[in-house]
Amino acid sequence: MTTKQLAAGRARLEMFLTEMLAPLGRKDRRQWGGVYVRGLLLDGERKSAGAMATRLPDGNEQSLQQFLNQSPWDWLPLWQQMAARVERRFPSALAWIIDDTGFPKKGEHSVGVARQYSGTLGKIANCQIAVSLHRTDTRGSSPLGFRLYLPQEWTDDKARCQAAGVPETVGFQPNWQLALGLIEQALSWGLEKPSAVLADASYGEVTAFREELAHRGLAYAVGISKSLAVWPEPPEGATPAGNGCGRPTKGMRFGDQKPVSVKELAIANQKQFRKVRWREGSHGPLTSRFWARRVQTAHGWNHGQAPGKEVWLLVEWPADDPEPVKYYLCDLPKSTGLRQLVVTARGRWRVEQDYQQMKEELGLDHFEGRSWTGWHHHVTMVMLAHLFLRLEQKRRARKSTLDAAANPA
Repeated sequence: MTTKQLAAGRARLEMFLTEMLAPLGRKDRRQWGGVYVRGLLLDGERKSAGAMATRLPDGNEQSLQQFLNQSPWDWLPLWQQMAARVERRFPSALAWIIDDTGFPKKGEHSVGVARQYSGTLGKIANCQIAVSLHRTDTRGSSPLGFRLYLPQEWTDDKARCQAAGVPETVGFQPNWQLALGLIEQALSWGLEKPSAVLADASYGEVTAFREELAHRGLAYAVGISKSLAVWPEPPEGATPAGNGCGRPTKGMRFGDQKPVSVKELAIANQKQFRKVRWREGSHGPLTSRFWARRVQTAHGWNHGQAPGKEVWLLVEWPADDPEPVKYYLCDLPKSTGLRQLVVTARGRWRVEQDYQQMKEELGLDHFEGRSWTGWHHHVTMVMLAHLFLRLEQKRRARKSTLDAAANPA
């Protein structure tokens, strides 16, 4: 970039920060918030406060640490303002994606750290886990918020939580409940509902999670395990009338009828799978074999629980694999075609790009503090930096299009 282009970019960043950091109120908070975001955007192997302070002409480690860890500013108004900006500049949401990511840590004092499984690391390790909600559109994806997972060994230890600054109102919640909290938060901001909520099997397996999405009027396409039981056809169970003695029976009786696992059902229909192309990848079109049919979930059927609502079962079975590899439940209209089911269910790839950029370029996992407040403040500044890069990307794409139109040659 030329000196002129750098100066113009710096001016755009200053305008962006003036608007987006307004909820911080005090001038010194807005000043150090701007310095911190500039540090995240600069080149450098580490994006911790101390490392960035040495690279910034106006950097001061003590001031940056105070801004992160001691200053009591609320991050939620900034999240809401960022969400509104995303919706305004990138209209027509395609989906909301729920996922979680790991942050490797040493020691035992960083808030939420424990030996636990991380899908990011692919193993059990000493780490923090955070659940995040992302909004995707035709141009890309943006995070709408993060929730730090606190294992029960943390929430059961009040002294440990107090030392890390965890609010007394925060108790243990599994990841799927943290995800629902993020979704509820986004809905309270008045954001446009997406076409579908996407999540992997660690969320899709939870019946309560799917039911809560449906209760909120949100369509979904979520992963499930191969052992999940479904009714291929509506069972003919009936609620017994009772014999007039005592409390009436509420459960359903299915006689000899039994549900089947989604794997059994897929194998029984292996001749029905067909090739579908769903998007262009970095090495050409992405294709695989898929099959779908309407089913009802059978959660709790052996305790008399009624069948779940009718949804799509979507299964992927690549031609070279001995058995199906992916299973999804999709609460999408009955008229939805197979390719659209695949495109929707396979739309989670953008969130991995978000994580990669925020970690490799913006230092999402470089926070070296231990506190609840500091972690959330750092994540918020990373979200701001990520949004600025998205806006710059859109600006460059638009300028490139205009230049091409002005000079077809």
